[in-house]
Amino acid sequence: MLTPFILVLLFLVIVGAPLFVIMGSATALSFYWFTDDHGTLDSLLVILQATENLVTRQEFLAIPLFMASGAIMTTGGIASRLVTIARAGLGWLPGGVAVASVIACIFFAAISGSSPVTLIAVGSIMFPAMIKSGYGENFSLGLVTTAGSLGCLVPPSLAMLIYAISISASTAKVNPQDMFLAGLVPALFIGGLLCAYAVWTGLRTKVAREPFEWAKLKAALLDGIWALALPFVVLGGIYGGFFNPSEAGAVATVYALFVTMGVYRELDGRKLMRSLIESASLMGTLILIIVLSFGLNEFLNDIQLNEKLIGWIRDMQLGPFGFMMLVNVILIVLGALMDSISCTLIFAPILAPVAWEVYGIDPLHFGVVFVVNMEIGYLAPPVATNLFVSAAVFKKPFGQVVRAVMPTLGITIAALIVIMYVPTISKGVVNWRDDRPIIEGFPWDGKPVAVRTSTGPATDIGSLTDQAMDELDAALEDDPTAPAVDPTAPADPDDDPYGVGGGKAPAEAAPANPDDDPYGMGDPAPAKGAPAAPKPAGDEKPAEETYDF
Repeated sequence: MLTPFILVLLFLVIVGAPLFVIMGSATALSFYWFTDDHGTLDSLLVILQATENLVTRQEFLAIPLFMASGAIMTTGGIASRLVTIARAGLGWLPGGVAVASVIACIFFAAISGSSPVTLIAVGSIMFPAMIKSGYGENFSLGLVTTAGSLGCLVPPSLAMLIYAISISASTAKVNPQDMFLAGLVPALFIGGLLCAYAVWTGLRTKVAREPFEWAKLKAALLDGIWALALPFVVLGGIYGGFFNPSEAGAVATVYALFVTMGVYRELDGRKLMRSLIESASLMGTLILIIVLSFGLNEFLNDIQLNEKLIGWIRDMQLGPFGFMMLVNVILIVLGALMDSISCTLIFAPILAPVAWEVYGIDPLHFGVVFVVNMEIGYLAPPVATNLFVSAAVFKKPFGQVVRAVMPTLGITIAALIVIMYVPTISKGVVNWRDDRPIIEGFPWDGKPVAVRTSTGPATDIGSLTDQAMDELDAALEDDPTAPAVDPTAPADPDDDPYGVGGGKAPAEAAPANPDDDPYGMGDPAPAKGAPAAPKPAGDEKPAEETYDF
C-alpha cells in the first residue's frame, strides 16, 4: 500500500495541487489504507470528528477574528500612521529610517498578528522610503522582509495561537495567553538585533538622517494615537483578565472598525466588504488545512508514532543540548520545504510531548523556539511565504529576494540559538507574573530527565516501611481508644519475620496464634502468660503441630 500512497501524493505535487488537497489526500489515504478499518469509509469518520472538535474550541474562534481585524487595519490607514510615528521619532538616528521600518513592523504585527499582512502593509510604505533615503536595494529588501516575519512572535500572534491549538490534546499543552506573553521578549530581542544591524549599516554607508522635530513627532502621535492604542487595548485586556484571547479577537475587530471607519474615515463599505471577502477566502483555506492536519495527527497517534519517536531518541542517548540542536535542524529544513502553518500543525504535536516527557523542556519555552523556527521558515527558500510575498509586492525577482534576505536571516538564526539555550528570554516574564524566579537555566548536563531520575539513589524499602510504621504509631496515639504502643519494646523475629522493622507489637495488639486463627482474621491472642482461650469442641489438634511462619 505504501507505493500507491507515495505515487498519489507525488502526482498531486507534480500537477501543482493546492496544499489542502495534498493534505486531505494524505490524511484520507492514511486512514483508508493503514488503519484497522482498512478499506472502509468508516475509517474516514475521524476527519469529521476532528472538524467538529476543532470548530467547537474557543481558541479557534480567535483565528478568523484576528484575520478580519488585520485585513481591516491594512486597508484602513493604520499602517501608514504607525510608519509616520516611527519615522518622526527615530529618523534622526544613524540608519533611522531602517530602524523605523523594524519598529513599525513590530507594532503592526502586534495589531494584525500576521507576518505576511505586516510585510504587505508596512513594507509597501517603507521599502520605497528606504530606497529614497539612500539605502541599498538589497539591504532594504532583506530588512523589511525579515522584520515583517516578526508577526510570528509579537502577540497576539496567529502562529502562536495555532501552535497552542495543535498541541492542546497532548501532555505538553500550553495556554495561548501564556504563549503570547512568552513570545514578547524574544520578538523584541530579534527586533533589537535587526535595529542594531540597521544602525551599523547607517554608520557604515553614511546615509542621510532625518532631522528631529518635536512638532512633527507631536503631530504624528496625535494623528496616530488610536492606532498605537490598539495593541495595549488587546493585550491589556487579555492580561488584565477582562477577556480571553478568543474574545480579544472580537475586541480587535470592533476597535479596528471604529478607528478606520469612525475616526480616520478611510474605510468605506465597499473597501470593508472587499477586505472581509479576502480574509474569508484565506480563512477558508486555512480551516481546511488545520482540520485535515488534525485528522493526520489522529492517524499518527493510532500508529503510535510518538512512542516510536521517543524510543528512537532515547536510543540515540541525546541530551537536551543535542536534542534541541536536532529539532532546530529538522524544523529549519521542514520550514524551508513546506508551509509554516502546516508544519506547525503536523510536527508540533509530535515533538512537543517528546521535549517535555523525555527531557523536561518547558512546553512554553519549546513553543517559542518552535515558532522562531517557523519565522525562519517564512524566510528560508525554497518554500518561504514571505519571500514570495516580498517578490510579488516589491516586483523583484525571487532570486534577488533570496540573496537580499541572507544577512538578516543569519541574524535571526543567531538569535534562535541564544533563545534556545537561554530559557529566561522566553520564560522570564511569565515567571515574573507567576511570582517564580525570573532566571531559568538550561539543563547543560547532557542527560535526559529520564536518565537523571533513573540513576538516582535506590529506594530503601525498609526506610519506607519504618516511616509508615511511625505514621501508624502517631495515628494510634491520636486515638484514645487505640491500644498503647511501646516504642522501646525490643523487636522479636517471630513478630517481624520479614525483617522490615517496626519493632515488636505490644501484648495487647499481638497477632493471633496461627493455631487459633491460621488466616489472621480472628481476635488477637491473649498476652504472654495468660491462659489460652478454650477451643470449641471438636476442633482438637495435636499439641506438637505448629505453624511457624
